[in-house]
Amino acid sequence: MKKVLIVDDEERIRRLVSDFLSRENFKVLEAKNGKEGLEIFEEDENIDLIILDVMMPEYDGWAVLREIRKRSRLPVIMLTARDGEEDELFGFELGADEYISKPFSPLVLTARVKALLRRAGGENRAVKIFKGLKIDENARRVEVNGERVELTLKEFELLNYLAENEGRALSREQILNAVWDINYYGDMRTVDTHIKKLRMKLKDKGEYIKTVRGIGYRFEGEK
Repeated sequence: MKKVLIVDDEERIRRLVSDFLSRENFKVLEAKNGKEGLEIFEEDENIDLIILDVMMPEYDGWAVLREIRKRSRLPVIMLTARDGEEDELFGFELGADEYISKPFSPLVLTARVKALLRRAGGENRAVKIFKGLKIDENARRVEVNGERVELTLKEFELLNYLAENEGRALSREQILNAVWDINYYGDMRTVDTHIKKLRMKLKDKGEYIKTVRGIGYRFEGEK
């Protein structure tokens, strides 16, 4: 049974999400503010995913996400009543894996939870090896020149998707649909932001990700 922590100061939201996830056989933990959410996260090592509200007392969602990312790469879905593009990009910069605006469909949220956990679980994965770069899908582990590189779940999925399509020019829309789910409606700059961070983390192997002017990106790794 997968364990999900929902951190939101609105009891109605916590109850709604908890009811829908419980019907799908998830074990749900609840926290009414950011401070309580962090305490539960630090005490329970078996949490598989966190659903995190942005606007909360006792540490907002951004502060909580920063603390989580200092010690864990587990999937995090941000919930917010604000739908501005800047907020969304800021969330991805901090390491959020999904960003859902209120009001939301509980069925869609449940589907996103399942999709994130499925990808994080590494079903049907393989190991891809290029010169100085190793991508282990089973362990969700990336090594550059023999040293492990810490990536967020979305950064890993982005790199893996590019590598799986080595040599193909992929449009930003294709990348959004594949990595952020087919029904994702977001700013195309989201892809550019993640590519920029990914290249930096891959150091000299960031050059494997080529910019295809007017289209998007292409992965060209040396064997």
